[in-house]
Amino acid sequence: MVSPRYLPFADGRWRMVPGLRSLDLQSWIEIDEHLERELALKETLLQQRHADVFASLPESEPGQQEALDLLVTHLLEHFPQHYQREGDRLHNLATGRTGHLSDFQVAPLDLAGRLVQEDFCLMQSAPEGYVLSAASVCFPSRWLLAEKMGRPMGQIHVPVPGYEEKLRSPVNRFFEQIRSDRPVWRLNWSIVDSPDLFLLHSREAVPDLNATNAGEKLWIRVERQTLRRLSRSGDILFTIRTYVHSLKVLEAEPTAARGLAAAVQQVFPDMQRYKTLLPIKEVLLNYLADITQNLD
Repeated sequence: MVSPRYLPFADGRWRMVPGLRSLDLQSWIEIDEHLERELALKETLLQQRHADVFASLPESEPGQQEALDLLVTHLLEHFPQHYQREGDRLHNLATGRTGHLSDFQVAPLDLAGRLVQEDFCLMQSAPEGYVLSAASVCFPSRWLLAEKMGRPMGQIHVPVPGYEEKLRSPVNRFFEQIRSDRPVWRLNWSIVDSPDLFLLHSREAVPDLNATNAGEKLWIRVERQTLRRLSRSGDILFTIRTYVHSLKVLEAEPTAARGLAAAVQQVFPDMQRYKTLLPIKEVLLNYLADITQNLD
């Protein structure tokens, strides 16, 4: 079993802070062995449920185009083994697909989302704050794009316990101050009851879940998120790269398992409900205790 690239809970601390770090733009996009499979899933979603996974406002087109231009330049420079361009055509050698840039003049971010495993959200300044003006989100984590489009950050995060009191001011301040030459990244994690990348809902209870089978019935979902201001439009581009691993991978990572147990116990009750930890918390902690019992 392949060891996860990111285990953000391994330090055993849970904090309700953005946790932003400086981003080296050479590492902006991450591509792995699942590229072909995940892009095929995106194509299926875009064909069958396009309105659920892509949306945009008319005034977002300049920012969308700038985002696509940056992405194409980055892919040609850093992943020439996967991407080649011939005039208007962009070839993805991993999937065998060719995209015509001119086909996406009205919705450039739609093409951006089809090229890589990342999802994309474009935030645009407005009188009420930064609003979600365009997005290609094929791999949501329990939220629906139509419910967020056109809304400012505060409204988008209304369901998040403690956001208004603890995060709204620092997040708004960060959005006003972020510079195009200082992009950042962060990690977010959750424990879910499904390996699906397109995850709209979690069940209230996981049938027959116990400390013996939790490794097969639960999954670690990690989002690597990047933020950068676009220099021409002034919009903020937010990317989300989603990794899903069976919880069983922690059997080979007992120190990280102990960190997860410690972090879970620090999550306050309202956040446990929001992250749907409550229905699985007791079993999860028992499972983690079993695989960490020989650490000390």
